[in-house]
Parts: sequence; C-alpha cells; structure tokens
Amino acid sequence: MTGTIDQAGEAVATATRAEVCVVACAEAFRDNGEMVASAFGTIPAIGVRLARATFSPDLLISDGEAQMVRGVWPVGEPASGEVEAWTPFRTIFDLVWHGKRHVMMIPSQVDTYGNTNISAIGDYAKPKVQLLGVRGAPGNTVSHPTSYWVPRHSPRVFVSEVDMVAGVGNDRAAEAGPAAARFHDLRRVVTDLAVLDFAPDGALRLASVHPGVTVEQVREATGFPLAAEGEVPRTRLPTAEELRLIREVLDPRGLRDKEVSG
Repeated sequence: MTGTIDQAGEAVATATRAEVCVVACAEAFRDNGEMVASAFGTIPAIGVRLARATFSPDLLISDGEAQMVRGVWPVGEPASGEVEAWTPFRTIFDLVWHGKRHVMMIPSQVDTYGNTNISAIGDYAKPKVQLLGVRGAPGNTVSHPTSYWVPRHSPRVFVSEVDMVAGVGNDRAAEAGPAAARFHDLRRVVTDLAVLDFAPDGALRLASVHPGVTVEQVREATGFPLAAEGEVPRTRLPTAEELRLIREVLDPRGLRDKEVSG
C-alpha cells in the first residue's frame, strides 16, 4: 500500500500497486480523442474505462461482442450503457486500417526497439512453447497506435531479441520503409514496475517507476540496457476520485489485485 496525495493536495486513501498500474494504463489513452480503445488484460480494461470516465470522454469502448456502449461498467460484467454504434467483426478491419484504434496488447516477449512476440518461444521451426500465433499484431502495429501491458516485468519478457516478430518494432518498421513506418506508432509499455516509452532513436527508455520501485530494480528485471534521461520520476498516483471510481464503479470485486499484487 502506498500513501498518496491527490492533485489538489488533499490526503486520499492508500493506493495499491494494481491501482497505480490502472492509472498508468489510463494515461496511455489521454488525449486520444474519438478512438476505439481496445485493452487486453484486467488492469488495462479498468484503465480504459477510467480514462473515459475522467479525462478522455470521447473514447469508444466495445461490449466485447459487436456494439459500442456509452458510459462505464464494472470489469467482468456485461455492458450496461446505451448502445451508440453497431460494430460487427467485419468492421473492425476498417477501423484498424484507417488508424482509428489504439490497442494495448500483452506481449510474451519485448525487445529493445519494441518488437514483440506472442507466437512461439524458442526456434520457430520447433518451438519450446507454442503461443497464440501472430494474431492481429502485425496489422495493429503498422496501422494504428499500439501500447503494451506486462503484468510481470522480468528478463524473460524483456529480451535482447525476440524469438519471433509478431508486433513490429521501431527498427524493423524503419527498415521496411514507408509502407510499414508511415502509420507505425508505438506509444507506451506499462508494467507492474514501471512505465516505459521510446527515445528518439526508437529504443525503449524508462519514463517512470511505480512507488516503492527503484530504477535499479527495473534495470535488473530487463534483459537489455534500459536508457533513462536524468532523474526518473515516480508514476502518477491516483486521485481521490479515481480511487473511488476504481474501487466502487469499475472494479468493485477487486479483480485488479489478481493481476498485480502489492
């Protein structure tokens, strides 16, 4: 638990690591405007709803099937708001290819330049572990904004070179030329320890560390040298209103604590 002060300077209840992660995920969608927000994972799903309930009201959120729904509702529960759009599966590809979507995916591996792997671990011809396949990662990463959520920051996830490229990183997009790089837009990587963004050269860098976490801890948990500019700030803490929304409206069952503890 972390003692917090809200942005108005008023004392608020203590925030857990999971709640700090929720706010960090929400911040990835700040100022996105009218954009479909697709979040994978419990904490990103709460974060997207928190963003829409506070500083990004124009975000579009699906009920998980074929409708865009107004308002916010508890994670893990059926959508309860007014239906504002019909989005059958066939329309998702139009949204992807026109760049009107910001997705937050969960990678199995991430390398220095943001290449990600969700397909297989080990030799691709004979992998040690078969995962999901590339799924929508190639199209997502070259067509619209993409961020990532890593519930367990470790050298097994943050590797010097991914075993198979599913999501296109900054270096490979640049090498592929305008067809891949024109709309390639990697935003952030939020983990249970920190928030990472990308330096001008395209490499991952440390943007902030969560309360109670040190820069050294994050670097030790990363399988490649992680850049940082100057003194690394602390990840923003939840305000009193954000904590109320998280605890009473968006996740009253505390599902967030099953994804990140502490």
